Amino acid sequence: MTAPIADLATYIDHTLLKPEATRADVERLIAEGAELGTYSVCISPSFLPVQLPEGLKLAVVCGFPSGKHHAEVKAAEAALSVAQGADEIDMVIDVGAAVEGRYDIVESEIRAVRAAAPAPTVLKVIIESAALSDEAIIAVCEAAVNAGADFVKTSTGFHPAGGASAHAVELMKRTVGDRAEVKASGGVRTRAAAEEMIAAGATRLGLSSSRDILADRTAAGDY
Repeated sequence: MTAPIADLATYIDHTLLKPEATRADVERLIAEGAELGTYSVCISPSFLPVQLPEGLKLAVVCGFPSGKHHAEVKAAEAALSVAQGADEIDMVIDVGAAVEGRYDIVESEIRAVRAAAPAPTVLKVIIESAALSDEAIIAVCEAAVNAGADFVKTSTGFHPAGGASAHAVELMKRTVGDRAEVKASGGVRTRAAAEEMIAAGATRLGLSSSRDILADRTAAGDY
């Protein structure tokens, strides 16, 4: 069953994370997010501060896109973003630590960011699910919940292994249950794919081609 456009829009973090993005691009993103009725816009921290219309939330990435930053650096970046107006932080874990099974490292860095960006700031943890085994996905999701994350998120959209999949979303949701929510991002290029992610358990979608997807047009590319 297809959800009304207004309902689907409320799931969306309207996203611009391209390294060549300009301030004018961000201003257009914000205007479009407000026009479409998306839940938030998601941008890089170097664009802060920004002015948002009432009702539109601001998500900002942290440790993006590689996650290969010291935990202290991620924490400082998150704290500065919150001080400059971020409502939500989307942090990237050290994916290599997860691949190696060093889940204590992953949990420790999430705790550091959570401490730097306490509630009511929403913390989403990007796990790069396409690069992980099912066992690692489960373990990292447990680490995120233990560290106080509000969401686990599939992907940056920049990893060569790929983006979101319904299988990963289902596994992530089954793991976190009611303790956290799931955000699907990376490679979601059609309305059908967006609705598939919601059916699998996602309550938030990271999309850069929101207008095309809401209009049921295939997006040429999505972050």
